[in-house]
Amino acid sequence: MYEEYEVKFDGEFYNSDEIIRELELLGHKFYEFSNEEIVKYAYIEWGKYCVNKFNGVFAFAVLEKNSKKIFCARDRIGVKPFFFTIKNNEFLFAFEIRTLLENHKIPAEIDSQSIAEIILIGPGRTPGYAVFKNISELEPATFGIFENGKFKKYKYWDMQDAEHTDSFTQTVEKVRFLVIDSIERQLVSNNQVCTMLSGGLDSSLITSVSAGYFKERNQKLHSFSVDYKDNSKYFTANKFQPNNDFEFIERMKNYLSDLMGEYFEHHQVVLDTQSLVDALYLAVDARNFPGMADVDASLLLFCKEIKKVADIVLSGESADEIFGGYPWYRDKEIRDRYGFPWSQSTDFRKTFLKTQTPACGTPFQKGADYVSDKYLQAINQSDVSKTINNDEKRIKELVNLNIKWFMQTLLERQNRMSSYNNLTIRAPYCDYRIVEYLYNVPWGYKDYNNTEKGLLRTAMQGLLPDEVLWRKKSPYPKTHNPEYLKAVSKILTEIINEPSSPLLKIVNKKALEDLIKSNSPVPWYGQLMTTPQTIAYFIQVNYWLVKYKINIV
Repeated sequence: MYEEYEVKFDGEFYNSDEIIRELELLGHKFYEFSNEEIVKYAYIEWGKYCVNKFNGVFAFAVLEKNSKKIFCARDRIGVKPFFFTIKNNEFLFAFEIRTLLENHKIPAEIDSQSIAEIILIGPGRTPGYAVFKNISELEPATFGIFENGKFKKYKYWDMQDAEHTDSFTQTVEKVRFLVIDSIERQLVSNNQVCTMLSGGLDSSLITSVSAGYFKERNQKLHSFSVDYKDNSKYFTANKFQPNNDFEFIERMKNYLSDLMGEYFEHHQVVLDTQSLVDALYLAVDARNFPGMADVDASLLLFCKEIKKVADIVLSGESADEIFGGYPWYRDKEIRDRYGFPWSQSTDFRKTFLKTQTPACGTPFQKGADYVSDKYLQAINQSDVSKTINNDEKRIKELVNLNIKWFMQTLLERQNRMSSYNNLTIRAPYCDYRIVEYLYNVPWGYKDYNNTEKGLLRTAMQGLLPDEVLWRKKSPYPKTHNPEYLKAVSKILTEIINEPSSPLLKIVNKKALEDLIKSNSPVPWYGQLMTTPQTIAYFIQVNYWLVKYKINIV
């Protein structure tokens, strides 16, 4: 019977022991104890409902050889990607889009909608939209069935609106249990596991829990932080990044050294400007799309260094989306604005669209309408059916927007930059149990004491020094060295001065020239992409068009 099924799998399960025990009790005999074997037996036993059993990050397909039926699925949060196309009545899929382009000879083509996504939405993407013409992406928490030449998709999980009946004390206890349980589940491995440590709340909590876990087992914990050459020299505090990470990393190093002694070792990775510029191209190779510029490139280089010591690293990614740490949750003026809160620059972005593009004509000159339609569609898909208070409804809408849109860009970055280096990044805050529980927790609890992520801080008391536990949020570090802006400006100038550059087929040259001369930075995407990163983004777009020999149709 088992020979009738073939499984292709990418990812990992964090509850594999429980699934294996349950399947063994039902009569299945394991030989390899691999993820593929788990999926095969689970699918044979439970069919399409097998996805409800899995806690982990995954994308997989099961082929029933006799019937030629294909069942495919993606994890609830969307950490692992799944791309597909239907060609000549065949279902072709891959975990990387370049596999479809290179191995299956799918033409690398884009059209006017692709251009709109790159310029008006990028580096994010509309869920399920793969930018390349005739290629789709299976959405998170979705499974699909290809049978008799037809493909149907089904949503198997979502954030459901419900009344939160736990008291604040009960909520604190539940959050503490869920977070620690998720971290400890993701520390289990036969390979070396380490942590990222920025000195911020999220990564520090993960590192502290990991330290306790490793200490009990007399195992050594390695932690890693990243910085940039001369960054302290050029760093200037602002609303979004009020202080440098260094002093808080030092505080955590001392705290963990006191706790673990010789069983703790911290590694500081320092990146120089030229390496960061050079890695812009490698980051496109890794992501298969233009991305978050130096934010991608720095993580790629960071992962390269981590891989020299460990195979798996735990990251604090996604805590802000789930626990409400971003300014657009907490600042009522920003919260109530129409549109995607991390991208309020549609009018600015529109200036880069050419009025006429070869082959595909006019690419969405009504750019605001395109973005607005995407925003309204996302809002309308938010379940707020049982929430009466308008402020609470808005928070839940923002949670949906963040988890289904903004967080996907960051998770794609994390997945692709690490995979490029044969490193696995695990994100414990992305455990679906945390997401579905926190969705219905009142904002007053989440923002306890009028403090960003006040609930998480309160729940995890005793695990960190107070100055780290209550430190104001600071984003992923980026370079402040003016040499970076100078270097990327020079490269983009060379691109736009070369008439054959493919970027000029879709982007207004005058707008690019104005961008390079700009003295008033306009945020492109969230807090981390202003003028230097926007310039670098267009360098990545040009490289992407060249690398894949993309045709505009």
